[in-house]
Amino acid sequence: MAYHPFRNLGLKFLSVGLATLLWFAVIGEHVVERGLRVPLEFQNIPASLEILGNPPSTVDVRVRGTSGLLSRLQPGEVAAILDLETARGGSRLFHLRTDQVRVPFGVEVAQVMPATIALELERAGSRVVPVVPAVDGDPAPGFVVGAVTADPATVEVVGPESHVRQLSAATTETVLIENASETVRDVVTIGVTDASLRLREPRSAVVSVEIVPAPMTRDLPNVPVRLRNLGAGLRAQAVPPVVTVTVRGGRDAVAKLTPDQVSAFVDLSGLGPGQYPLLIRVEPSDDVGVADIRPATASVRIR
Repeated sequence: MAYHPFRNLGLKFLSVGLATLLWFAVIGEHVVERGLRVPLEFQNIPASLEILGNPPSTVDVRVRGTSGLLSRLQPGEVAAILDLETARGGSRLFHLRTDQVRVPFGVEVAQVMPATIALELERAGSRVVPVVPAVDGDPAPGFVVGAVTADPATVEVVGPESHVRQLSAATTETVLIENASETVRDVVTIGVTDASLRLREPRSAVVSVEIVPAPMTRDLPNVPVRLRNLGAGLRAQAVPPVVTVTVRGGRDAVAKLTPDQVSAFVDLSGLGPGQYPLLIRVEPSDDVGVADIRPATASVRIR
């Protein structure tokens, strides 16, 4: 088909006119400079390294462009990019050039401040540590906290090697047990208090806090003092013949206990005739413990 230069002539004139108007609009705007505080992004951090401390998160840049273009800049359109692909461990300085700042078309970067970024880099480490739940509040009167468990019981923590070595345990969000009278279970987030460390994988834990009846104490008066291992052909008498024993344990076990079920005694092994101050002992029990014996000694006369 032959080319006809005058075909669609109206559209061609319209295009030229619009382009001319746009050109005049652009050259009519002044080129200005403006200072911006923009985010500093770290790219290509080696997997074997960690950044220590609090690296800068922003830098100041001066950008140049038309006033209209700069006024339309949106957050995130301008950012400084620091490539750490070749970084090594230790205290390092990195130059930040104008061509490392990402800007929209038509905007020019005139200056970056600071032009040098100081970073402390350290070898990355990992460690498996126990999860120690955080518990807050007091159980209902007459109850105490029993066993506290977390599932999972351990997590893997990663971060700078020196910080990983110092960490003894991970923690959780707080589990509230105020006025509880039965076991409390809650699903909470696991974390670490050191901001330079993190979990290998974000985890939650099921925390169980046992709430059990508080141990009870009770005085058992008139517990007889028995004489053990008295030599053949000898007679003995203990003064006082009875004592008061204070026992401590679970409410049910303590409440059912009677004085004749408690075995208080003095050991006379190897003793001949005479008078002796001897320590009073109580036979141990799996259910209750002995908190006190009054008096603690008996005067024993052997004949």
